[in-house]
Amino acid sequence: MCEKSGVHTKFIPDYNKIIPTKPYTEDLVGLPVINIRRVPLSNMLNAFVKRAMDIFGALVALTLFSPVMLVITIIIKVTSPGPLIFKQERIGLQNKPFYMYKFRSMVVQDASKEKNGWTVKNDPRVTPVGKFIRKTSIDELPQLINILKGDMVIVGPRPWIPSQMEALPPNYCRQRYSVRPGITGMAQIHGRNGIPFCRRLCYDVLYVRRVSFLLDVSLVFRTARKVLVREGIQQCNEAFQNKLGKTLLQNDLSLPSTTEATRSF
Repeated sequence: MCEKSGVHTKFIPDYNKIIPTKPYTEDLVGLPVINIRRVPLSNMLNAFVKRAMDIFGALVALTLFSPVMLVITIIIKVTSPGPLIFKQERIGLQNKPFYMYKFRSMVVQDASKEKNGWTVKNDPRVTPVGKFIRKTSIDELPQLINILKGDMVIVGPRPWIPSQMEALPPNYCRQRYSVRPGITGMAQIHGRNGIPFCRRLCYDVLYVRRVSFLLDVSLVFRTARKVLVREGIQQCNEAFQNKLGKTLLQNDLSLPSTTEATRSF
């Protein structure tokens, strides 16, 4: 009747009760579809460019830091009995497990004891060399091999162990791992281990929805600054306790920009 009368008609699709995120429409081979969330890396060109940059960046970093890695290798083997590389199961792209590599910074201990607690300030398990490579983040350099293998990227959410994933809302954990985990990310430059997991999860999901070339470049440079000032190395005491983070998750992270997200925290 409106059309016959020349009245311009609009209608509101009632899918907000079903889809909690901010959906948008797109064209799929001539068919209009509703995408429940925007994930930039779902675009094949974006994903290809990011992967190419990660491989190039990892090769350059390995070349630049190979003398440092060689020296650290010798010092670790001479000063502390045990393996050179510490590897631990983490959750990767599409929730698939993989082994993440680090230079070993702690004394060798039973697998059961490793799960007893986080690394704390003045932890007696950390070796003298381990303290240095942790403060300078040199222990993370073997993850460049994870990048070349395709397990990780330079910038992305930090990979968590399975028990950490189980303690947080599964919907947001799934969003978090719709991209490959990274050596550094938004959570690392906004507090690293010094902020609770709920807050880290907020930043990680926010990154997934905002990922871009310029954001990645910005996070790399800001990470370098954080490493120099040595912030957020120890795990905070309230790792799994954060009312603000939980509130933001319940509100589906309705934050218009990373700047406002930072201000909110």
